[in-house]
Amino acid sequence: MSPLLWSPSLEDINATQMHAFMQYCRDRHHFEGESYEDFHQWSVCEISQFWAAIWDYFKVSGKRSDTILQNAEDMLGARWFEGAQLNFAENLLRREDDAVALMVRGEDGRSIDISYRELKISVAKLAAYMREQGITKGDRIAGFVPNSHHALIAMLAAASLGAIWSSCSPDFGLNGVLDRFSQIEPSILFATNGYFYGGKRIDTLARVAVIAEKLDSLKQVVLIPYLDKTECDIATLDGTNWRCWDDIQEQHDETRLTFEAMAFSDPLYILYSSGTTGKPKCIVHSIGGTLLQHIKELALHTDVKRDTRLFYYTTCGWMMWNWLVSGLALEASIVLYDGSPFHPQKTVLFDIAERDKIQIFGASAKYYAACQKFELSPINTHCLDQLKSLLSTGSPLAHESFDYLYEHVKRDVCVSSISGGTDIVSCFALGNPVLPVYRGELQCIGLGMDVDFFNAQGEPLRSGKGELVCKQPFPSMPTGFWNDEHGEKYRSAYFDRFAGCWAHGDYGEFITHTDGQSPAAKIIQKGVVIHGRSDAVLNPGGVRIGTAEIYRQVDKIDEVFESLAVGQNWEDDLRIVLFVRLQEGHVLDEPLKQKIKDTIRANTTPRHVPAKIVQIADIPRTLSGKMVEIAVRKVIHNEAVNNTEALANPEALKLFENLKELQS
Repeated sequence: MSPLLWSPSLEDINATQMHAFMQYCRDRHHFEGESYEDFHQWSVCEISQFWAAIWDYFKVSGKRSDTILQNAEDMLGARWFEGAQLNFAENLLRREDDAVALMVRGEDGRSIDISYRELKISVAKLAAYMREQGITKGDRIAGFVPNSHHALIAMLAAASLGAIWSSCSPDFGLNGVLDRFSQIEPSILFATNGYFYGGKRIDTLARVAVIAEKLDSLKQVVLIPYLDKTECDIATLDGTNWRCWDDIQEQHDETRLTFEAMAFSDPLYILYSSGTTGKPKCIVHSIGGTLLQHIKELALHTDVKRDTRLFYYTTCGWMMWNWLVSGLALEASIVLYDGSPFHPQKTVLFDIAERDKIQIFGASAKYYAACQKFELSPINTHCLDQLKSLLSTGSPLAHESFDYLYEHVKRDVCVSSISGGTDIVSCFALGNPVLPVYRGELQCIGLGMDVDFFNAQGEPLRSGKGELVCKQPFPSMPTGFWNDEHGEKYRSAYFDRFAGCWAHGDYGEFITHTDGQSPAAKIIQKGVVIHGRSDAVLNPGGVRIGTAEIYRQVDKIDEVFESLAVGQNWEDDLRIVLFVRLQEGHVLDEPLKQKIKDTIRANTTPRHVPAKIVQIADIPRTLSGKMVEIAVRKVIHNEAVNNTEALANPEALKLFENLKELQS
């Protein structure tokens, strides 16, 4: 049984929106249970009632259809809220007062607060400009933008007109941007002239010029003077289809914003797969599905309310940006940060959390692991009295990171590891303010998500590790892939593995907590442990091992900054190879190798112990910060890695070529 780390008080539970919504469903929808597990079971058994209740309780702006779900027995053919009408931007801009909507922060010291009233005016001006350019329903608007107010304003202006928003962060390489945007043929490109990272000013103007030249579909490029330049550099650029962001805001006096009525399943966002195995897949997400799912997760599972200060460390190239900005639908204050999470000082994000009184703070699991390695202890250096939730995603949060957060960040806080992804622009498993936190566990499965773990034969597992699946439709399923006319790529990506079920590609298990030890004991909480991606699972001697099981042990070793495990084909079997990036000043000698092996063996099984441990100077990552185990596995087997433009540091792959340590 995992140790209990935190429990909400009865007073805290009664103050949550989860508690209030459960009572609403008892009163209006005949829910009769008491526990969250009862409520989750009701939400998947009465799935139409549940999602209708989300719409009604949170007063979604628009016309709701009485036809909630059609073709529920066929996930690929399921249709939600047919006949409903709504607009995404309208739901995020319902508030119009002088309360702070956006708190824009940057490593360069920028600090801008924008009220809901100011935000709506800026969106109205940009929407008027887009309308002048002939932008209508279904047109694509692209952003090559940092995580600032510019990106959010442009997205809302596009959404107000029924256009589709798609973005990449400015750290994407030229080919990475073109691989994405060339597929969707945008009409307008919003682009920055540069950005800041790690104390450097990085100019992107040359890249923007090439992107503009290569995208034949563009009507115009809007340049954002992000590097504190007083004027845009458009005079130096070829062509006449360039506009400056500031000029648009100054020249348009439109302050009235109109919202195009859209169908529930009309497209809102195009997001992209990592692209490490080929050209990125263009994943289309709907207006209504995104809105309802995000409202559910933010309000119920994260307890975001009016005026809550919500922060997630993300870029515009990661779906957590899309998730974060939906907090405006709940009239929260969104904190946007652009830059390195460790510059100009290692505590910069905790400095912002203290100064801006952030209540919900989110970052990647790797960020928290790095904080631990850097020996940051904000519990002793910062006042975080207002902080009530710490969120983590991107990879499984190590058990030791749970310990670190409670020992060195804050003791009275709900630590919520969450898991989902770009594919669903949301979560399958996530936090819950009415449930305890157990070490190493995601607190629960999300409401309305009929999640299970299957064995290789497609049978539900009573216990043990398996493939994460979802057995019923949910609103934030993609409406498909762009340019996938017959849906073959979409079907292949999620539905070929298990008939009638969404196969997500995660490898994990349920951990049940009961009210007693007897066989009749009632399950009071069903937590989740994710052991890694299914396609990265190691299989030495036929035993399936999730890479996260190894990483959590290696993370205990002070000398190791981070690690990556892959399987190498060897002598008609597979052997585990562990690559380690060490803390500065350390070398991988035999005593350290033995220490790593002993730690893994003592806390797992002999099968988990790597056959080879190799020191490496860097570990390749996607642009959203995820380690690319599959790409490294290909390199050590002398196989080609497609589309290295999808990586933040593609040069790191060369470090794994022709290693003599792997020749014997």
